[in-house]
Amino acid sequence: MRRKKYLTNKVKINLHSLKCFNYKRKFIHSINHLKVNLDRSLIVNSVINYIEKNKQRYLEELKEYISIPSISTLKENKSDVEKCAGFVRDHLKKIGIKKVQIFKTERHPIVYGEWMGAPGKPTVLIYGHYDVQPVDPLKEWKTDPFKAVIKDNKIWARGSNDNKGQNFVHMKSVEAFFKVKGKPPVNIKYIIEGEEEIGSGNLQKFIKKNKNLLKCDAVLISDTSLHSPDTPTISYGLRGLCYMEIEVIGPNRDLHSGTFGGGIANPINELSKIISRLVDKDGRIAIPGFYSNVVKLTEKEKENYSKLKFSEKQFAKELKVKELTGEKGYTTLQRISARPTLDCNGIFGGFMGEGAKTVLPSRVTAKISMRLVPNQDPHEIAKLFKKYVNSITPKTVTVEVRELHGGLPFIMSLNNKYIVAASKAVSKAFGKQAVYSREGGSIPIVVEFADKLKAPVVLMGLGLDTDDIHSPNEHFHIRNFERGILSSALFLDEISRM
Repeated sequence: MRRKKYLTNKVKINLHSLKCFNYKRKFIHSINHLKVNLDRSLIVNSVINYIEKNKQRYLEELKEYISIPSISTLKENKSDVEKCAGFVRDHLKKIGIKKVQIFKTERHPIVYGEWMGAPGKPTVLIYGHYDVQPVDPLKEWKTDPFKAVIKDNKIWARGSNDNKGQNFVHMKSVEAFFKVKGKPPVNIKYIIEGEEEIGSGNLQKFIKKNKNLLKCDAVLISDTSLHSPDTPTISYGLRGLCYMEIEVIGPNRDLHSGTFGGGIANPINELSKIISRLVDKDGRIAIPGFYSNVVKLTEKEKENYSKLKFSEKQFAKELKVKELTGEKGYTTLQRISARPTLDCNGIFGGFMGEGAKTVLPSRVTAKISMRLVPNQDPHEIAKLFKKYVNSITPKTVTVEVRELHGGLPFIMSLNNKYIVAASKAVSKAFGKQAVYSREGGSIPIVVEFADKLKAPVVLMGLGLDTDDIHSPNEHFHIRNFERGILSSALFLDEISRM
């Protein structure tokens, strides 16, 4: 009996000891967890302080980056494009990325860099492009397009936003970690190309051949826009693109409009008629089968659109137009981001100089772009377009329809953990809750990253639609440049906890 009582007491003592041990273990775990969070907070605060102290230097370095006229589409700027690739390579090394390489392609170089010193942590691939658009019409620029000027809290120059300013933030955030902590909190890879403005043809080939080299957990891109000033924005969708060319051919030579007018079909007139039949009176594209695979907006997406503050009146006022138009049954914001479109981008032929010349042109050409949405394939759309144009062309002229280039649309789940981490990061950086939006433009290489690397793509836009990218007087708000660096640093910290 006494033996049994002793054993019972021993069991009680052991249970008491076990409880004490568990409490102690939980306490130690809590202390360690608190210490880790405190250490992390101290590091992040130090990184933030470093960014704040060095922001003026960052701007000076960005000016140097911008000063290189890396126009990818013009042959006369080929050496400038190569020089800019060299700048990117050298700067990556300067910030702490030791393994950096320039890969030559059939046209312009690709710069690749990596730092893999965080075993067990995620790997993020940062993409950007160092090539820029041509600057014409030059006479409409208020400043030299390749001599950056800071005015009205903006930096004015070609590439200041698209994309040198936006990709530079991700170099500066990583630099801050190297300087403060000695290393970034996650593994970093960079791929900065020189052909985005001409379709990224060689990068697509590079990705296919180098999937292991580019292997990552997420791709981070800043080449989109904020929904509105001071509103942090994560884009979860991009429209695709189908770009076509129509050439209408009439007589075998240019003709005098007095001598031949009224008896010969004028290619300009006939091309105008063809273009007028591409879109109907309700703003819907008239090509048979065009909408067959279009994915409709979900109720959740419609709800998200309703949360986005968008003034159609202000939108029209900024563009100095009296009235907006578009596909019937959709809001302007839905039309410019989540619905397919068709637009004529240029018409040329006949006499285009000053003064008058009475001529019937032999040939005339038009450029047509179609923005596509999920499930629309640009090559299939090109076939439908060509078939329809041929069917409505009168026998008085002949027509040639050419597919120039295209890209697939892209959409990302809002529940992806990297999207959520990016939302948290930009919300902290801007001091305001982030919103989600779909981008009206196209970045064809995004689909290649998602498809070939099987990695989520985070689109952390930092510019504004009013920043005049691709136009004279391109600019980038300095505040967004600075908040972009902070957003990037906070994102790297967020994903290091995964």
